[in-house]
Amino acid sequence: MDKNEIQKRMDQAIRLTAPGQPIRTALDMIIAGHLGALICVGDTENVLAAGNDGFPLNISFTSNRLFELSKMDGAVVIDEDLSHILRANFHLNPDSSITTSETGMRHRTAARMSVLTDAIMISVSSRRSVVNVYVKGKAYEIQPVGIIMSSVNQLIATLQTTRASLDKSLVRLTALELDDYVTLADITGIFSSFEIMQQAKEELRSCIVKLGNQGKLVQMQMEQLAGESMDTEYDLMIRDYASDSSEENARRIRERFSSMTPEELSNPARVADALGFDDLDEDSVMTPLGLRTLSRVSVVRDGVAEKIVDEYGSLQELMGDIQKDPERLGDFGVNNPAILADSLARMQGKQGA
Repeated sequence: MDKNEIQKRMDQAIRLTAPGQPIRTALDMIIAGHLGALICVGDTENVLAAGNDGFPLNISFTSNRLFELSKMDGAVVIDEDLSHILRANFHLNPDSSITTSETGMRHRTAARMSVLTDAIMISVSSRRSVVNVYVKGKAYEIQPVGIIMSSVNQLIATLQTTRASLDKSLVRLTALELDDYVTLADITGIFSSFEIMQQAKEELRSCIVKLGNQGKLVQMQMEQLAGESMDTEYDLMIRDYASDSSEENARRIRERFSSMTPEELSNPARVADALGFDDLDEDSVMTPLGLRTLSRVSVVRDGVAEKIVDEYGSLQELMGDIQKDPERLGDFGVNNPAILADSLARMQGKQGA
């Protein structure tokens, strides 16, 4: 397996052992009973070839059966679909030359078996009540829901405070754009805030997977604070200020922003470089296309903003012409040009006619 395949398999393992899943129910019972366990899921042909003895079962899988069978010392072997338990009290003999940093017998065996096979290996320590999941030698420790929720609460608080600050900054940015007063320093701080939102969102997604059926409320909170509309606004702002405004280039810039350190994201020169500009300082004037601002007006339908900026080239060119001949916007698909002209004037802080 390559790294991506291993990560996909690990993600599958995390979902498999999340609250609400049958294996997690059994694991909670095993921990509550102060028992240990060694569980193999999938790649059963290679798993069975790496051990011997035990009891052939081939019985339907249930949480209670897995719990009861874990009272024996050996491993429990389950098929990929979690439909049948194939073996119990199975003695595994992985190659002892496979290196591992694990110390406990069960954890060492599980780690080595995960390297030797494509199985998802689960090890429960009776002494420490620690549950580790292994995929190709990579380990993940299952955390109690309370610990995960502590991280969730911190991430939600970060999203709330950053979103409130970002909303204010974007309103101010719109006014600056319409007055042609935007500097590189202005957009640098906003891009940094967008990235804080994205990083917190990614960490929350990981927590939601780990929470299983207890993560629905967290999912709703995340979508409310950093959902698709925020993602779209981030993309449009990048396209507004990048030297190449294509959607493909915007994706590349976002990938670059996500790989930058907080210090780099707060550095105007580094942000300018990511946007495709050289020799700019924090006071350099930046002229937006206007995609983000136009998208905020209800009469501008999908695809119309692109037609407008293709014609005018910048928000300032549009503002200069719209005051003279607002009806011309009808040529680009704006149903009510007067509403667009009035909305832009109000955003600018002026009274619409």
